[in-house]
Amino acid sequence: MTKTNTYFTADLHLGHAGVIRMCRRPFADAAEMDEHLVHAWNSRVRPVDTVWFLGDFAMGSSPERCRELFARLNGTKHLVRGNHDRQRVLDLPWASQHDLTQITVDGVRLVLCHYALRSWNQVWRGSLHLFGHTHATLPPTRQSCDVGVDAWSFQPVTLAEIQERLAGVEEEPEEMRRARDQEEDGDGA
Repeated sequence: MTKTNTYFTADLHLGHAGVIRMCRRPFADAAEMDEHLVHAWNSRVRPVDTVWFLGDFAMGSSPERCRELFARLNGTKHLVRGNHDRQRVLDLPWASQHDLTQITVDGVRLVLCHYALRSWNQVWRGSLHLFGHTHATLPPTRQSCDVGVDAWSFQPVTLAEIQERLAGVEEEPEEMRRARDQEEDGDGA
């Protein structure tokens, strides 16, 4: 039996020439970027794998171009909608669509949203929050990080890779840090 892997990614912005300048992506134009992103995705993700895509699939691409690129991407694809996911993206054959969802992968509870949350369900019990939207501009905490392509060399990432990166982060999630600060000040939580 083939073991399947679960991957996370966000913010492809397929067809969006402006994101190249905005995020300093190393591509000459949107067509080159799109081809690189499809290749990077498929170099990791097999047809049997699962991908949780945390928003902003395409911007500026026609519905036909969106369908063509989507069909070329390996894996069973789930969408957590982003602010640029218009009807042309929502009409694609995603396995599921969500604004925010909670899943468990390898025994780890994950809260998935396109946007970074300051607090999330089960944070005190070790749940992780994965998000996109910030294009690698928001630093991670020990329990949350941007899984977008700008933060991960333009490729989807596994939970193990995310956990390895978070293991080196000292910053606690804000909700936990504020509660500890109040306890130290004698205010209680």
